[in-house]
Amino acid sequence: MAPSSSAPTVLVVDDEQAVADAYALQIESEYETRVAYGGKEALEKIDESVAIVLLDRRMPDLSGDEVLAEIRERELGCRVVMVTAVDPDFDIVDMPFDSYLKKPVKRAELLGEIERQLSVDSYDDQFDEFLELSTKLELLREEKPAQELQSDDDVQAMESRVGELKSQLDETVADFDDPAQAFSDLV
Repeated sequence: MAPSSSAPTVLVVDDEQAVADAYALQIESEYETRVAYGGKEALEKIDESVAIVLLDRRMPDLSGDEVLAEIRERELGCRVVMVTAVDPDFDIVDMPFDSYLKKPVKRAELLGEIERQLSVDSYDDQFDEFLELSTKLELLREEKPAQELQSDDDVQAMESRVGELKSQLDETVADFDDPAQAFSDLV
């Protein structure tokens, strides 16, 4: 089964062609998939349409650490999952990746991590929109009389959207029986 045309794009980066191809085969039925066999090729293939990068750390032409730094410098907005045999050490403290998987990685783990990253990205977008609209509404409430706000269609649409977003975000939070437990696997 081929992914839908609206499926998120995942870039798989590994200098071992067999590994990169294996990961790509495992996810290509769910996601638009690109493959790069090294750091330089990854930087050529990445653009704003890439949602997630599965990135090896140890590559001869350009390390995953260097690719990650360039991705963040370009402000591409994608989520980066390090998928590597390199044991994490204190050097990871300042690395701006979103997750770290140790090889070997099974299909279920890859798919689960991609879904988790897409969910986090979606929550980020919702929260950003909620804050933006809430700020605008608060500013308007401070400056304009209530009757003007009530008669303005744009303001009413913003208030409606803020209500929708608040409900969605409340549902997201409510999905966690115990927020500390929900995030314990991340810490």
